[in-house]
Amino acid sequence: MAHYCIHEIWRTGIPDTVTKLSTERKRPDTVLAPVPRSTTTQDLVVDAIRSAILSGRLKPGETLVERRLAEQLGVSKTPVREALIALSTAGLVEVTPGRGTVVRSVDAGDVREAYEVRALLEPWAVARTTRRAGPDASVEAHAALGEAARHRSGSDHVRLSLANRRFHRALYAGCGNAMVVAQLDALQELAALGAVALIWTRSPSWQEEHADHAEILDAVEAGAADRAERLTRKHIRQSMQRLAD
Repeated sequence: MAHYCIHEIWRTGIPDTVTKLSTERKRPDTVLAPVPRSTTTQDLVVDAIRSAILSGRLKPGETLVERRLAEQLGVSKTPVREALIALSTAGLVEVTPGRGTVVRSVDAGDVREAYEVRALLEPWAVARTTRRAGPDASVEAHAALGEAARHRSGSDHVRLSLANRRFHRALYAGCGNAMVVAQLDALQELAALGAVALIWTRSPSWQEEHADHAEILDAVEAGAADRAERLTRKHIRQSMQRLAD
């Protein structure tokens, strides 16, 4: 029975009934550009470090020293420390005994597991957002899709990946379940790293992914929740297949 239930959730998604129960300082040979002191918030530092990880400027296994990062970013150590905690929660960095905080090394198995959980949660969340928010849910997704379109013919895969991440979040964030949103937010970080480091190096599929996104967005705007759910599940499974190929 348990095997049947898991298979059914994998096939159709989670049913709604279940959810009820600073001055800039330039330094030579740095990997991070300083951010202005006037905007040295945790979110800005998180974004800067995340981009450096996704681009490979901060390499897998590299030790992240708070003082050095703070100097490169032109901020104090406090927002750096907070950012590293957030990135650890998201799975992009790891706290290792004896080494401190290091950039996470991911393999195909890590990314596959992230996609497996996304395939269970995200289609349902997109459908629920469509039913709850309707066309209002598509505004931010449209902006993210437009940004992705501007980057898909270039070589800046980091910006493309982050735009894709914003697109997906725009369509699941309104599902009304904070636990699901938090889980998907963390999975998106690992999925973004996997796309840049693994999937796109094997199969440059961003053109196909962009077309998938446009189709999903059309369904959301039309209020077709079931179709949006089905297309989202198909889209995620295709990424899983590219990872396996």
